[in-house]
Amino acid sequence: MTESTKTTKTTRGKAPAKKATTGAASVKAGPVKAAAPKKPVAAKAKPLAPAAARAKAKKPPSISPEQRRNYVEIAAYYIAERRGFAPGDTVQDWTAAEAEIDRLILAGMLGRPARD
Repeated sequence: MTESTKTTKTTRGKAPAKKATTGAASVKAGPVKAAAPKKPVAAKAKPLAPAAARAKAKKPPSISPEQRRNYVEIAAYYIAERRGFAPGDTVQDWTAAEAEIDRLILAGMLGRPARD
């Protein structure tokens, strides 16, 4: 076998390697870095409205006084149950229940959306 047939058999299926050229035309360049992708420019955000204006914009759900009282009654019952229905200050239980229900209503967790 000749030398050329040996290399053909061993490199079958692969492209032959290019020969390096010598002289002034061949300049060995280092690895080429790809250009960094450009980052998208974010659109300018609209300035936020003052807190008072935002609070007015989002109304808490409206519920009837009867529904609010019902929520407070149930909450006061559970507060008394937590302390084992021991004799105590029922007014304090009621006040704590009102505060909790009002907080939940303002957070939008209780009530129904207002109807137009």
